[in-house]
Amino acid sequence: MTQQGAVLQGYNNELVKCIEDLCMQKEELNKQIQQAEEEKNKLQHEIQVLSEQLECVCENLAQKVASRNELDKILAETEAAYMKILDSSRTLLNVLKKEVGSLKHTSELKTN
Repeated sequence: MTQQGAVLQGYNNELVKCIEDLCMQKEELNKQIQQAEEEKNKLQHEIQVLSEQLECVCENLAQKVASRNELDKILAETEAAYMKILDSSRTLLNVLKKEVGSLKHTSELKTN
């Protein structure tokens, strides 16, 4: 009977050691879970901050693109108006040259 008691005691000791090992593994796993949760929370906060920054940058970019588009429109209209002025100036110069030529021709005829 003592031999059976010794075997039972051996089993008990081994069972207690296994339970202690499992408890230590659980504690280590709990630490790892806590670290992972802290890292997750930190990353979520960083994502939130970056998302807010991205939203501000996108709004700023949209305003700048709208301003550039408006400037492009103004430039195109100004260039078109300037080309009309150049064309009118050329036409005026040609008419003036013709008139001066006609005046010279008329005055030459009168003097002859």
